[in-house]
Amino acid sequence: SARITMYKYDQYDQQIVDARVEEFRDQVKRRLAGQITEDQFKPLRLMNGLYLQLHAYMLRVAIPYGTLDSRQMRMLATIARKYDRGYGHFTTRQNIQYNWIKLSDAPDILADLATVEMHAIQTSGNCIRNISSDQYAGAAADEVADPRIWAELLRQWSTFHPEFSYLPRKFKIAVIGAEEDRAAMRLHDIGIQLVKRDGVLGGRIYVGGGMGRTPMIAPEIKDFVTADDLLSYVEACLRVYNRYGRRDNIYKARIKILIHEIGADDYRRQVEEEFAHVKSLGLDPPKAEFDRITAMFAPPAFVAADTPATPFVSSEVETPASAAGVSTALDANGDFQAWRAQNTAAHKQPGYAIVTISLKPTGGIPGDATAEQIDLMADLAERYSFDELRVTHAQNIVLPHVRKADLYAVWQALDAAGLAPANLDLISDIIACPGLDYCSLANARSIPVAQKIATRFADQNRQRDLGELKLKISGCINACGHHHAGHIGILGVDKKGTENYQLLLGGSGAEDTSLAKITGPGFDEDGIVDAVETVTNVYLAKRAEGERFLDTYRRVGMEPFKEALYG
Repeated sequence: SARITMYKYDQYDQQIVDARVEEFRDQVKRRLAGQITEDQFKPLRLMNGLYLQLHAYMLRVAIPYGTLDSRQMRMLATIARKYDRGYGHFTTRQNIQYNWIKLSDAPDILADLATVEMHAIQTSGNCIRNISSDQYAGAAADEVADPRIWAELLRQWSTFHPEFSYLPRKFKIAVIGAEEDRAAMRLHDIGIQLVKRDGVLGGRIYVGGGMGRTPMIAPEIKDFVTADDLLSYVEACLRVYNRYGRRDNIYKARIKILIHEIGADDYRRQVEEEFAHVKSLGLDPPKAEFDRITAMFAPPAFVAADTPATPFVSSEVETPASAAGVSTALDANGDFQAWRAQNTAAHKQPGYAIVTISLKPTGGIPGDATAEQIDLMADLAERYSFDELRVTHAQNIVLPHVRKADLYAVWQALDAAGLAPANLDLISDIIACPGLDYCSLANARSIPVAQKIATRFADQNRQRDLGELKLKISGCINACGHHHAGHIGILGVDKKGTENYQLLLGGSGAEDTSLAKITGPGFDEDGIVDAVETVTNVYLAKRAEGERFLDTYRRVGMEPFKEALYG
């Protein structure tokens, strides 16, 4: 449909991005000519999402609050083909990374991105990073409002914000619109949960969460801020941090440390004082601007539930689909039924479902997709999901608005492309950072461990029997794999020159946020796979009716697991 259902650039957005491309082109030219040193160039390239890793440059492309359309998705595939090795890696910040980039190509990549309203601005550096949100935003049956409107407002406010371009450390903000937290909101520097009070929409503000070497859960700082006050309030939160955050110690520079040291009450008092001052500055957008943004997030033109199914025809895959043929095929197809049960979620619109495409095939690299797969997902979004896709913080892709009548055709196309594992939120739906295979900060590899665990638990019935089990792996204490938030977490460390893996239990990034605890001494690569199997066996032996792994752990505590692991 021609209806706009997501934010589109105006001339200002486009000018900002185009100007940044040309500025960076000049900086790269000077670096390649030896006119500036790597030390001089490093902060400039990081501001454009370009990292120097073990084997090549890595480019991190921003996907604001994880939302994109088929045109943008196809450009991501084109970049993978043209400038990388034919694939991309979707990240826990709802972005995409390319791991094999040549410095001389970087300006051309950014220029290509700019043609589809995309960029790599503020995907690194001590600034406000990509605003993240619920991947089901605008579709979820349980949301009070679409959080992407607020996320877009924050994106515009934070882009090149002159006061917050050189913060003590990087800064991450998440906005959700439902009670169920699908975005690990309380593990962000600022988390905003939209709530209604007496019919008025506002945000509950949490500040000071984070993972990394000292994980913390954000305390509530303000129970209700209206849309009229949101930017002023967040501005005040950042000003207090910018003023007092530690710049002398990189390990103590995040806002979580400041709030931990001065206490939530004192921080709240200072924010309230700053807020009273900021409100006098007229920083909040005029209502017309809020309305302009809101209008772009119109609901799609949904059709009646009884409209016939749409066949899928693509250059890659052809699937016959007639409404009559589908229902017979459905009943006969256990694989489809398993996928539908596991990988679809309730939609606010009758006759529609939310589809999660798993990028976690058995033995694959979590979050990786080939250019061909990225193109196929774009095709499916265009045909079946009102031209919209979402990236999830669990490194999967969502088609947010799919008619139930079209689910079988969608599944067939995905299955033919290796994109139909029915494992959403099961043990093989693993979050993993790139680890020592790519990252210069890592102490251990993450990818081979993820592959071995997924292979060990490849049996679908076994996975379903274990139920919801969120397993997350990081290759160093920076925790890009969110290991503290895993029901089972794995942390790779360097133990006297050999890779060693610590096992953690009991974390959650959902609305019941908790931090995982280390079980005891670490394991080698094969030992950690056995250890994961051991703790799942303890769970199976001890679970009560209806309990998830996390529930059983919380009820029985660490001891039975330790006993089984270490005797």
